[in-house]
Amino acid sequence: MRGLLVSLMFLGCSLSLQAGEFAAQLNAGTRSWSSSELLHHPQARDIEIADDVSYKRPMRYRAVPIRALLEGVTAGDHLQAVASDGFAAELPAALLLADEGAKAWLAIEDPDEPWPPLAQGKASAGPFYLVWTDPHASQISPEQWPFQVVRIRQLAAVEQRFPALLPASDASSEVQAGFALFQKNCMACHRLNGAGDSAFGPDLNIPYNPTEYFTGDFLRQYIRDPQSLRRWPQAHMPGFSEQVLDATQLQQLIAYLQHMATRKLPPPG
Repeated sequence: MRGLLVSLMFLGCSLSLQAGEFAAQLNAGTRSWSSSELLHHPQARDIEIADDVSYKRPMRYRAVPIRALLEGVTAGDHLQAVASDGFAAELPAALLLADEGAKAWLAIEDPDEPWPPLAQGKASAGPFYLVWTDPHASQISPEQWPFQVVRIRQLAAVEQRFPALLPASDASSEVQAGFALFQKNCMACHRLNGAGDSAFGPDLNIPYNPTEYFTGDFLRQYIRDPQSLRRWPQAHMPGFSEQVLDATQLQQLIAYLQHMATRKLPPPG
């Protein structure tokens, strides 16, 4: 009897993987595709990723150009890719629709040829993973490679959805640039003033802003290499290298955080 139960459990896991679904929730309507449908999509092809952000090595995937799944979306629109763990990457539609420079693909895990785990004891990046060919051509951030993606949805721009994130209207150009960098590199994991869609990391202003408790150069060090200051096995925050955030951009991001420390708002609800 126990053997039968174990067999049924494995069968259920297999069927669950095969039945994985990816949804595109767009203004024109919502559509879902199963893993099998995407693996056999007319535009599906094998691609090589020379330096995979999540696996830290070259990878080969069966993938569909993400733009093929975004019917009705235009370059001026805004999209968000949501992962099963609450990670929510904000993405300008122009990046996902581009046919030159960096090109976005939805990689599909084949249940018959599963991808390796991301780390010992962890699941793979599947069943769906947003990957990029030639990412450096468009300065694609590591936070714009969401794995275990369940859906992509069309939304209003961040400024319209979350006014609590906005710097003061007379804020410096440095602070305004930092706000753009916050959207690109931080919002996938963090909220600020309770504003944002991510359910992954802590709020960066309530109750305290990191500029209030990291003194000297410790905040810069933490952003560059988090585990150089706080080392624990379950840490998720990646380091942001100079290739991702150069020294000027890092200063702009910190300037935005310092500015927002003076603009705390009670979290919604």
